Amino acid sequence: MTTSLNPIFPKTVIIVAGATASGKTALGIALAQFFNTGVLSADSRQCYREMTIGTAKPTVEEQQAAPHYFINTHAVHDDVNAAVYEQYGLQVLEKLFQQSDVAVVCGGTGLYIKALLEGIDEMPGVDETIKADVAAQYHTHGKEWLQQQLIQHDPLFASRGEMENPARMQRALTFVLSTGQSLLSYHAGKPKPRSFNVIKLAIEMDREVLYQRINHRVDLMMQAGLLEEARALYPQRSLKPLQTVGYSELFEYFDGDCTLDFAVDKIKQHTRNYAKRQLTWFRKDPEYSWINAADTAGVIKAVTARL
Repeated sequence: MTTSLNPIFPKTVIIVAGATASGKTALGIALAQFFNTGVLSADSRQCYREMTIGTAKPTVEEQQAAPHYFINTHAVHDDVNAAVYEQYGLQVLEKLFQQSDVAVVCGGTGLYIKALLEGIDEMPGVDETIKADVAAQYHTHGKEWLQQQLIQHDPLFASRGEMENPARMQRALTFVLSTGQSLLSYHAGKPKPRSFNVIKLAIEMDREVLYQRINHRVDLMMQAGLLEEARALYPQRSLKPLQTVGYSELFEYFDGDCTLDFAVDKIKQHTRNYAKRQLTWFRKDPEYSWINAADTAGVIKAVTARL
């Protein structure tokens, strides 16, 4: 651990980050149990009540093993973003710090973690006409049209943003067409002061092993009823939270655009692509210590030594 803690702050947030399917949930729970605290999820989709199987939420048993927050807190029609998460998360940390000197934040949405720890700049509004037009064009021309438009109008987002996530791409394109600025340019402001220390952990895992875990988990999701979950949500497919990996591919199957096997293979591929982008995000932050999630005792020992 290389994190330097400020002795004037008695409270500490432990971040457990990493790629999807890398073992964050189990490690986060182990840390929460050891320090007698709770787990604040940093996943941008697990907060939606209607999306359970496809978001790989902690099971009921896992949620009972340690208190969890930002799980099943919103409906798919709610407007949830990094700014909403920042305010929600700070309130949860304040609550957890009343009973413990440690809080655990566990998840793979890097922007949400950044917003919680550093704050997020107030965003200018967008043109509602442009927003509606972008949505209409996307439904007519598909994800490839969004990708091409972002490459043309916002090369920064095209190179660093989530270019397989239609909801994020629509937001980025609407923003740049409305303001003339990249959405990502608002993620690099001056950090807001926080009154707690931070220890950042990220899970290191062999790429091939991670990809095998992802493929296997998608198979388990299908066995658990992901197809039925997606079918129930299909009438609301235009909502932004549903334009995400695991759902959008099955919606294309329901539309008759591909076979079920092809859709499942696409879920695996797009999830692997997402995992790669997650790792790229966290590797850009030198404050992360890369750890082996399977070595729970070693991680707890190392964290304890820093407190």
